[in-house]
Amino acid sequence: MSEPGPMPPASRRPRVTFREAVAVWCRVAALSFGGPAGQIAVMQRILVDEKRWVSQERFLHALNYCMLLPGPEAQQLATYNGWLLHRTAGGLVAGLLFVLPGFLSVLALSVLYAGFRQTAAVEALFYGLKPAVLAVVVEALVRIGRRALGSRTRLAIAAAAFVAIFYLDLAFPLIIVLAALTGYLRGRWGPARSVDPPEDAPADEASQAEGGGTAAETGPPALGRTFRVVAVWLAVWWAPVFALWAIAGGGSIWVQEGLFFSKTAVVTFGGAYAVLAYIAQRAVEDFGWLAPGEMLDGLGMAETTPGPLIQVVQFVAFMGAYRNPGPLDPLVAGIAGSVVTTWVTFAPCFLWIFAGAPYIEWLRGRKALGDAMSAITPAVVGVILNLAVWFALHVIFGEVVERPAGPGHLWVPVWSTLDPAALVIAAGAFVALLRFKLAMIPTLLGAALLGALLRALLGV
Repeated sequence: MSEPGPMPPASRRPRVTFREAVAVWCRVAALSFGGPAGQIAVMQRILVDEKRWVSQERFLHALNYCMLLPGPEAQQLATYNGWLLHRTAGGLVAGLLFVLPGFLSVLALSVLYAGFRQTAAVEALFYGLKPAVLAVVVEALVRIGRRALGSRTRLAIAAAAFVAIFYLDLAFPLIIVLAALTGYLRGRWGPARSVDPPEDAPADEASQAEGGGTAAETGPPALGRTFRVVAVWLAVWWAPVFALWAIAGGGSIWVQEGLFFSKTAVVTFGGAYAVLAYIAQRAVEDFGWLAPGEMLDGLGMAETTPGPLIQVVQFVAFMGAYRNPGPLDPLVAGIAGSVVTTWVTFAPCFLWIFAGAPYIEWLRGRKALGDAMSAITPAVVGVILNLAVWFALHVIFGEVVERPAGPGHLWVPVWSTLDPAALVIAAGAFVALLRFKLAMIPTLLGAALLGALLRALLGV
């Protein structure tokens, strides 16, 4: 296939109808497997290379700023591009369709898990799935690290972020703020480039952007419009939580989940991998919604279904409400928990895009923001490394203890609880993904079957 030629000016490109866009967003949603990297690649191929509805420069600009926002960057990127094409209606359709397949899939799997996971067959399948999910996390870390850690400065930022979250237990938003501040200050007073970009960073294509306008030509957005958008989407976000508070009381499981996942929605910087360790620890240790190994079961569901990986929070909420149903049937309570949690997880995403996208477009090309953003990516790599280590300890070992060490703490495995079968499955899945480039879903399914076989043969 020949490479696409230069994108024609906006005045000569055919107008994209809303019906055409809806069909394409359905296609993007159906193909949104493989986590953020795979989902972004699907949108790049369809929107930029195939349809040529969005220029490469504007697509990358949108992606860069979505990485700065809390929440799932791929879903926000779809919403942003939908907004570019058809403003609010386009953003709503693109964002909602992106979430819908994953919501339905994870809900169905959560119902099956809650009702049948005690059977030997289902337990055996999930036994093999957990270490394979660990391999997916590690493979994502390697893939992102190769692209993001191309200089000593980036390596230092990643290492500092890992130490800060794993050893010192600093909050993730604080780590992101410190990284952004480091990039900004080095850009202003340091060398010409504060944090060197990867060698394959794309060239600027501002001349191909839609409309051909620049920030100076378009001017800043109207503040009145911004205030209206923020007010509307804050009401959309919080209305269900307040309604449940009035009906069921502040101590109900659904209000607890609404408040907790509203909080995580505003600290989920850098995608799902970066915040899952925090969610898992709170859900297991503080709330008791999950057993220690069940978070990986939920992540396995999210990995094998379309949509954002952060959809795993739906599984967490379902199990929490299923086990604390109050006056409702457990299944009904679990479904209600899923709906509430999905609502408060994704409603803020529309707020960030609809309120911020006009400013993001206006600020295109501003060097200060680029300098700050360049330091955030390696910091996210350090946080993902923390997640990989935390998951590895809890998958490969049956018992892990927390021990104080100087100003921080360390998670130390009990070596006598090593699970050799889980270690073998994790290593095999990692080799299949990284060395043989096997697709993620076949790898996970193969690991699940291998786990079932080993469990049957060895009785592990």
